[in-house]
Amino acid sequence: MSEEIVRIAARGDGITSSGKFVAGTAPGDTVDNGKLLAKGPHHQNPPCRHFPQCGGCQLQHLDDEAYAAFCEDRIRYALTQKDLVTTIRPAHLSPPRSRRRASLKAARVGKRIAIGFSESRSHRIIDMTECHILRPELLALLEPMRQLLGGPLDMGRTAAIQMTMVDQGIDLTIAGVEAHGLQAAEALPAFAGAHRLARLSLDEGLGPEPRYEPRPVTITLSGNAVAFPSGNFLQATEDGEAALVAAAQEAACEGPILDLFAGLGTFSFALVDQGDVTAAEADRSAILSLMAAAKRTSGTIAAQHRDLYRNPYQADELAPYRTVVLDPPRSGAQAQCETLARGGPANIAYVSCNPDTFARDAQVLVAGGYTLEWVQPVGQFRWSTHVELCAAFTR
Repeated sequence: MSEEIVRIAARGDGITSSGKFVAGTAPGDTVDNGKLLAKGPHHQNPPCRHFPQCGGCQLQHLDDEAYAAFCEDRIRYALTQKDLVTTIRPAHLSPPRSRRRASLKAARVGKRIAIGFSESRSHRIIDMTECHILRPELLALLEPMRQLLGGPLDMGRTAAIQMTMVDQGIDLTIAGVEAHGLQAAEALPAFAGAHRLARLSLDEGLGPEPRYEPRPVTITLSGNAVAFPSGNFLQATEDGEAALVAAAQEAACEGPILDLFAGLGTFSFALVDQGDVTAAEADRSAILSLMAAAKRTSGTIAAQHRDLYRNPYQADELAPYRTVVLDPPRSGAQAQCETLARGGPANIAYVSCNPDTFARDAQVLVAGGYTLEWVQPVGQFRWSTHVELCAAFTR
């Protein structure tokens, strides 16, 4: 008996009204016995030849309307599991070819070096020859890197490649390779100079070691140049970062503001016009970069090196602030939310990259007297099941 796909599940499979999961389907598709019978109005032709094998995308077969609905439903379902209801705003989607950072794998396959994302649910590397999510500058570097890795460098079974667009160009880190001898040592700066890299670092097992960095590498956050440590966190797209920043600015009232899990200062620098900001972060390299950049501003940002999992801010420390901004890792901020629930400020802007841990933490805040006013979904990992958000809490 044929059925219609009504929505997309968290891992990207279509679901029928009877609860059957069918991979590779879109809302409105007709299926029977786990197979697609007819495409519906929201099923588009995937633009990339590597789909669906490549694990970089799971939802290229959805049109923008269906993909935006997935982002919204993903958050709504997570909140429903915690008995929470609020306004879910229309999802903001970053455009194709806008991803400015990527972590790829490389391996020798016969005589060729394969570089790309891993195949979905597999360790096999998809040798990318096109990509509709990466910035064109990053994609263009893959073929030269195949030649570099197939040349004088000694590569193990696999290598890890991290690419990030920074102010000066591409910041490239390669792990799992070794540069033995003069030829290999000379090849690295020559490669970096020929392709105008901002920095080339090699990780031979003891952490990234810059082999080429003609100028200090920076990333600009709200008009402030901040030193960018190799491998540090950065929002996936400039477009997505702008959407999250705008939502956080709306959720925050006038200062003083406490920015927790501040990283390099994505939200700290954006909120200085709304009052004095205190930024706290556990990553030493990130907080040192933020501190140095803050000294060049008007002096309205104070930075603290603090592990917020082991040492969350307590009620007496939270008392001076009118707004708290949270941007934790995927594991969320449960311990910090518990102290906020016992004595936090009137406003919280919560930025999350995991709807499930966000919903868990939101339940704690609501039980402590906060109201979840709204949630802004942001789909900056285009066509993936990875959904980000910014939420506003008040009391």
